[in-house]
Amino acid sequence: MDSASNNARTVAACVIGGIVLGASVVALHLGAGPAAPSLPPVEALRRRFRRRCRPVRVYMDGCFDMMHYGHCNALRQARALGDELVVGVVSDDEITANKGPPVTPLHERMKMVRAVKWVDDVIPDAPYAITEDFMNKLFNEYNIDYIIHGDDPCLLPDGTDAYALAKKAGRYKQIKRTEGVSTTDIVGRMLLCVRERPVSDNNSHSSLQRQFSHGHGQNIDDSGFGSGTKISHFLPTSRRIVQFSNGRGPGPNSRVVYIDGAFDLFHAGHVEILRLARGLGDFLLVGIHTDQTISSTRGPHRPIMNLHERSLSVLACRYVDEVIIGAPWHISKDMVTTFNISLVVHGTIAENMDYTEDDSNPYAVPVAMGIYHKLESPLDITTSTIIRRIVSNHEAYQKRNEKKEASEKKYYDSKSFVNGE
Repeated sequence: MDSASNNARTVAACVIGGIVLGASVVALHLGAGPAAPSLPPVEALRRRFRRRCRPVRVYMDGCFDMMHYGHCNALRQARALGDELVVGVVSDDEITANKGPPVTPLHERMKMVRAVKWVDDVIPDAPYAITEDFMNKLFNEYNIDYIIHGDDPCLLPDGTDAYALAKKAGRYKQIKRTEGVSTTDIVGRMLLCVRERPVSDNNSHSSLQRQFSHGHGQNIDDSGFGSGTKISHFLPTSRRIVQFSNGRGPGPNSRVVYIDGAFDLFHAGHVEILRLARGLGDFLLVGIHTDQTISSTRGPHRPIMNLHERSLSVLACRYVDEVIIGAPWHISKDMVTTFNISLVVHGTIAENMDYTEDDSNPYAVPVAMGIYHKLESPLDITTSTIIRRIVSNHEAYQKRNEKKEASEKKYYDSKSFVNGE
């Protein structure tokens, strides 16, 4: 729902509300009040009118650690329940106290949430549990109408519902949890490589990363659970891709900027380079490489997220206008012509920076055409950075995952259909 349709709906509501309010006031002044007890008091009508004349604001909070397309889909669904979405990002300390150490610090998680195209405002350092004081602050200072959460339970360490107060206040709405992914799942995929490491490795970080790079097996049962780690199976649908898409193409005179990559474990470094790339033109086209291409250049354990998962994460970014799902490694002149590409860009921080030394430079054509530009990457973060964070503290994350996986297995075992978008 774009801003134009929101404004039109608000104006229509105000006009209709004004007519109803005016008619009711006239009726009361003509003496119809005592004879018509079903009419609401004028003050109540005025309050209702004022409420209808402003956007419906909804609030959703979360850790948004290692933010993925499941988080983005939750925010998309929440935004559809109102006109403006305010998102609370839980502090590092609150996450550590309730779930275990976060993989990504607050400042990175804030960048990720702000970059989601369905988010209108962000509140940093939100509490993990909705307290009465914070709930009143949401209602009175942020003008929040409803608090949103998924259909999966969110329990505090003492076993109580984190959203009990919002439910009691009648200001709670529920959305459908996105199938096939969670931060626990993603961390679990990376932990697979270190679960059965040889004792001789002595827990060294370098040996653990070698295991990750070269692959390490683990037995998985039919339910997707093995040694405590659930491997989710994302089921991509054309409808989901449409929901994430902008639904518009570049204009005939648009300056189309193209950037490609794996965009695995979509992180703040990706967001920042996409933001800069979008600023160089009118339309940002992002090429996302296939799983096979990434495996051949970065090792058999890559990518962590499959092609469709990575595509949805990129599509949810507000700086991205369109993606090529399964983009070619080499950029050809025909591709430049087909998509009317004006500029091809690449960051200075990436997993594979020796591509220019190869005999077959994938950017040789745009370089020869004079349309290649190297962008200074604002953040020194790559997918390997995220993996190193997991590997360097793998025991803490393994304990965190084992605790979380127990509740997730319970959720999946008792899962029932929830109607939603």
